[in-house]
Amino acid sequence: MTRHSPTLKQLRYLVALDEDRHYRRAAERCNISQPSLSAQVQNIEEILGVQLVERSRSGVAMTPTGREVVDRARRVLDEVQGIVDFAAGAQHGLVGTIRLGAKPTLGPYLLPHVVAHLHRQYPELKLYVREGAPRELEYELARGLHDVILAQLPVTGAELVTQRLFREPLYLAMASDHPYAGRDQIATTDLLGMKVLSPTAKFHLHDQIGALCQEFGATVLRDYEGTSLDALRQMVGMGMGVTFLPALYVHSEVPKRSEIVVKPLKGRTITRSIGLVWRKSAGRVGAYTQIADAIRDVAARTFKTLIIEG
Repeated sequence: MTRHSPTLKQLRYLVALDEDRHYRRAAERCNISQPSLSAQVQNIEEILGVQLVERSRSGVAMTPTGREVVDRARRVLDEVQGIVDFAAGAQHGLVGTIRLGAKPTLGPYLLPHVVAHLHRQYPELKLYVREGAPRELEYELARGLHDVILAQLPVTGAELVTQRLFREPLYLAMASDHPYAGRDQIATTDLLGMKVLSPTAKFHLHDQIGALCQEFGATVLRDYEGTSLDALRQMVGMGMGVTFLPALYVHSEVPKRSEIVVKPLKGRTITRSIGLVWRKSAGRVGAYTQIADAIRDVAARTFKTLIIEG
């Protein structure tokens, strides 16, 4: 007896339902009616002979079997999209829509220059940019919500590919009336016992600043973590402590006359590594490599303090 298999369209409906956890929202995303989506999901359950979805007044949840089926469905859809993207890229070059995730401590200061460059060079390319916290971006990339992400390295995962782009210097930032504000450089020994502000743990910069404080004998103020670089700058400007700010943010947001000043460390260059990351199963490796090359080109021409890699 021949057993039917779920269609790709049905698998897309199931994945949408898992992501939205609501029949109406999932149906709207899939451009079908709610009863139609419900019927299609029930049809998958009948085909497979197992319950995938728990239905209640409080919402929708996947059964343990449903979660495994959804994970496998995502991989199938990703592979199929990879075939389509590979064929499109092979025939037309850098065209179509690419979903790019970027962290808020990087994207706003780099991507406007990159997007303008890509639009001039590849007018048929549509870049859908979505910001998110770094650790969320990595999770969403693995789930297929992004095609590629711009992230601070390292980003680990057996199914991921990384291309290094550049190293971005970090500068010590302090209030303009800080006792060390008039110095050209700050010695690492001066950081001993100094109070240092950090972003929240959802940012990779949180871990890096913690490691620097441990190395230099400084104290991280865990009770006053910044939710953004702007929040950090404002707290530093009020004299609550010092912090480390990335060069691209400083270049864009810190004028020469400001409530804060930024200083390099004497004899020590501190950087964070930035790269482009995508799934191994993605079919548009050539397109992502072209985007990586474009980012390096823009970074080298626009920001002289960056150290280009790759």
